[in-house]
Amino acid sequence: MQRLISLFFVFIIGCTFLTSTTYAKWAYAFVVYDGNTYIMSNTRVEPKQIGKKIGRVTKYSDQEGIYSGNFSNMFPEGTEYYEIKGVKTNDAIAVKERDELFIKANYSGQYAGSKYNWQHIFLYFSIVILLFGIICTFKIRMK
Repeated sequence: MQRLISLFFVFIIGCTFLTSTTYAKWAYAFVVYDGNTYIMSNTRVEPKQIGKKIGRVTKYSDQEGIYSGNFSNMFPEGTEYYEIKGVKTNDAIAVKERDELFIKANYSGQYAGSKYNWQHIFLYFSIVILLFGIICTFKIRMK
């Protein structure tokens, strides 16, 4: 029984190494707003075409991965998103690059990311199981 428990823990630890994150560069610049991906264009939006503020970047990374929230691989946290007058947010939004300079971002589809990072959840779950197994092993040995 102890050998089976030990093999199980070796398996769990091995799985945690398999879920480790590897990093690569992104293929293109984009922002995520409200669960949707918008690919950055080279098109400037005139300040008079800018509507109301609709959001901002909450997470930035230049390394490929799965992130949650209003994420960008180009703009730092705090960069603001705006509506473009006469354009649905399902088609495009404007991203404020600096004062009076807005760049158009075209809708590309739903973001593949998630609210939850399943690799982290799996890792935490594995640690709980490992601790539970250690406690059970010590209880068995104490008898």
